[in-house]
Parts: sequence; structure tokens; C-alpha cells
Amino acid sequence: MLRASSPSFDAGPSGSSARIIDKYTLLPILACIYATIAFPLILTSCDATDSACQLEARPENKIFWPIMAIVMLVFVVQNWPRLRVPPHILCLFAYLAFAGMSMLWAFNSQITLVRFMQEAMIISCIVLPALLSSRNVDMMRGVFLCFALAALLNMFYVMVRPPIDVKFATWGYPGYFAGKNYLGEAAGITLMLSFHEVLYRGRRALSIIVAIMSMVLLILSNSKTALALAILVPVLAWLTLLIRKRAGLSVAAIVLAVPLSWIVLSTVTGFNVERLSYMLYGDSTFTGRTIIWDFAHSEIARKPIAGWGYQSFWLAGPGAPSIVDAPGWVKDMPNAHNGYLDTIVEMGFIGLALLIGFLVTTLHAIGHMADRNFARAWGVLSVALYVIITNGLESLWMRGFEFLWIIFVIIAAEVGRYWWAVPQMGRQSQLAGRRPGRPGPLRGARRPLFVPTRPGIRPRGRVTGLG
Repeated sequence: MLRASSPSFDAGPSGSSARIIDKYTLLPILACIYATIAFPLILTSCDATDSACQLEARPENKIFWPIMAIVMLVFVVQNWPRLRVPPHILCLFAYLAFAGMSMLWAFNSQITLVRFMQEAMIISCIVLPALLSSRNVDMMRGVFLCFALAALLNMFYVMVRPPIDVKFATWGYPGYFAGKNYLGEAAGITLMLSFHEVLYRGRRALSIIVAIMSMVLLILSNSKTALALAILVPVLAWLTLLIRKRAGLSVAAIVLAVPLSWIVLSTVTGFNVERLSYMLYGDSTFTGRTIIWDFAHSEIARKPIAGWGYQSFWLAGPGAPSIVDAPGWVKDMPNAHNGYLDTIVEMGFIGLALLIGFLVTTLHAIGHMADRNFARAWGVLSVALYVIITNGLESLWMRGFEFLWIIFVIIAAEVGRYWWAVPQMGRQSQLAGRRPGRPGPLRGARRPLFVPTRPGIRPRGRVTGLG
């Protein structure tokens, strides 16, 4: 049974008394608000045919992210001695660095440079301040409140904006987003965050209300995939953590076993994604996605090692490969509708290896998190698996303006806050077993796990916390 841990510095925040925000976590939460609420609302008033609607051309982006980057740099410079970066965040920075390096061979190096610099600001503004924040601050509750506000606003927008019902799109309400799938994805994340919030006393009434709104929005969006994942993924996350606890396996190993099993099953039986799509939707192409995927595979074969350059393939200016080589309507696609294929197209199999390294180390770190706070790890793993699976149908990895990518980076930062060992030191533990007037502990009394005598000393031996 899932149960929220009692409040402690090592286990992280829980309960209604925990602080939601400090000056460091303010930046990640502002990034979440901007990507999930502010920027989509800006785009609703923008004509899609207007060149000013291009994401990089928006003046809001040119103001918001540089200001965030300046504040982040101030925090990092002030706190450089105590900034420690866990392994999975190092993998994220390696993935980001290779994206920037691809400018050297990109089809359109100018586009790659601009988008890389923007992505570097986004990731740094989320990750580095979060790593500096106190573990007593409940950053995930701030993220929940952000999505709760988004759900409330979308409840209003579904009443004033008509549903989408065009030739190449199925019926469904978009809310204030550009499409119904965005509304479904946002509602799915909100529902899973509500499941996590309901585990904490003092938060249950609000989380139940938000969960009900999320279910309504999922139904109105008519996003069947988002609805199915929002219900099934929390169960999968709980089973994964339970197997890890019983079998002692890494979360990453358990999760990786699922796609590997699918590959074996598909190879042996011939049961492929086309048949799965036909069984689920009555359409063997995943609403045309397999046509895009076939084209992406043909372009990967031309540059398999390092790709065409970060975000320098789809609609990357005159003569772009996607415009020149793609068949029919595929020429107008902004991405491959598959985050893993797009990673290979843009950064080759080297980029895919770096992405998988980041995902595997993040999932492994969530297992460490479960040792300190099982309920928090369950909520985080649910959201992480939701984004990982959704990338099989949408292109979200390293897409700065996609709120699902933003939430995944926030999740990675949250996991990073639990990575390092934190000794549980208190007045009672320091004085445990001591007689008045005697310098040592009583015979047979438990000694404190670690008592620092001067700054810079590292704990030795057994330490409560993550190592």
C-alpha cells in the first residue's frame, strides 16, 4: 500500500506544512507555468500563418528565458562550492552538449545554434537552481498547483472554444492549446499528479477536485491514448517499484525489459505496430504516423551516425531535407511524431545513445529515491513513464517549448535532489546514550551515524541517505 512518508529532511517534504517554494525552486516552477499556461495562451491569439508566430520569433521567449538565465547564473555563482551534479544530470548535459556540437555538421547551422542556445537556457534554468534548493521544499506540489490552474483554465476554454472537427483530425476539444492531444496530455499529467497529492494529509480535498476536472478534460479532448496512459501508467509504476523492492532489480532494468520483450515478441510472431494500431483504432497507420516513420527511416539511412543536426531537418529553411525529399503531405510535418526517431534523424545513433543513457540513469535514480520516499518515487515514476511512452507517438525530447519535456526535466531535477546522502542529524541523536558529565556514550548505546566535526568532512561508513 502506498503511504506518504513522515516529514524529514532525508525523506523530503510531505504533508500540508511543507514549504512549496523557495528562491531556487521558483525558477523551475516559473518555467513550468510559462510552458504549460503562459505560452499556449499567447499562441491562441496568434495567427498560425503569421511569421511572427514562429516559436523562436516570439518576443516573449527572447525576454523570459534570458532573464531566467541571468537569475540562474547569479544563483550558481553564489552557491558554486555546494553545487553537486548527480550522474543522470551529467548525462543530460552530455546529451545537450552533443546537440550543440551538431552545429558543426548541421544542414542549417544557424537554426541549430539558435535552438540549442534556447534549449541550454531552459534546461539550466530548471536543473541547476533545483539542485541548490532545500529538500524541505516541495517542488512537486508547486508543479501540481501549476497543472491544477491549467486544468481550471481549460474547463473555461472548453466552454468557449469549439471542438476540433476537420478533415485530418478527429473530434475533440483543444482547450487553450493548439490541439486536442495537447489538452489530453496536460490532463493526463494533472491526473497523475493528483493521484500523488491525494496520498498526503491536508491535500486530499483539492487533489480530488483536480482529479475530477482532469477526467472531464480527458474525455472532452477525445484523446484515447492520453486517457489510457493516465490510468495504466500509475499501475505500471507501482508494479515496477514493487518488483524492484522484492527482486532488488534496478528500475531501469525493469522498464527496459518491456520494449525488449516487445521486440522479441514482434520478431517471433510478426505482431507489429501496424496490427496493434488497427486493433486499437481501426487504423493501421496510427493516423498516418507510420507513413512519416517510413520516411524518417529512409533519411536516417543517409546519415546514421551523427544525423542532420539538432532541429535542422524538419522545416529547416529552403532546401531542407524534409521539404525536398518527403512525399506529399509529409513535407509539411514539423517532426516525425516519434521522439526517438527524431533524435536519430537529428543527432544519429550517437544522440540516441546519449538520450537512452539519460533515461536509464534517471530511472535508476528514481529507484534510489524510492528508498527514501516511496510515495514520491511512485508519483515521479508515473510522470516519467508517461512522457517516455508518449514519445513513441509524439516528438518531445529536447523540445524546449513542449510542456511534457519541461515536466520531464523538472522530474529529473527532483530526482537529483534525492541522489546525495543526507545524514539525519538532530539534537537528540547527538546526545543519544550520553551520561551527564561523561564524554562518551553508555556501553551498548547506539552511536550517531555521523557527527561532523568541521566543514568539509564526508560521512564514512553506513549513512542514512542516498549514496
